[in-house]
Amino acid sequence: MTPDVTGITRAVAIGRIALGASFVLAPGAALRAWPGHHLAEGPVPRLLARSVGVRDIALGLGTLLAVEHDAPVRGWLEAAMLADAGDAAAIVLGFRHLPRMRAVAMLGASVGAAVAGRRLVSAL
Repeated sequence: MTPDVTGITRAVAIGRIALGASFVLAPGAALRAWPGHHLAEGPVPRLLARSVGVRDIALGLGTLLAVEHDAPVRGWLEAAMLADAGDAAAIVLGFRHLPRMRAVAMLGASVGAAVAGRRLVSAL
């Protein structure tokens, strides 16, 4: 990987770890940013938020370790891209039941993350 791609990949991985940690450590606060935030209270939404958080920590940490150990990174980036695309698909499926502006914002974030992942994979 070129130094630029390595730096961007490292930054994206650290960002994913931080996002995941916020969902694990403060699921209620993290869920309030999502569409349907009024459903953030209770044990089930918090359990699901923590599960998503652990997923993002694992993807970010796997990517970061691959970069640091000069191991293959492509599979980690592709897995993260698939997770982001899955998030976007879930928002689309529930779109009509979600607050419009939050749904659009989170859909944009999910699609943007998937596209950025695709661009990083292409740069490898």
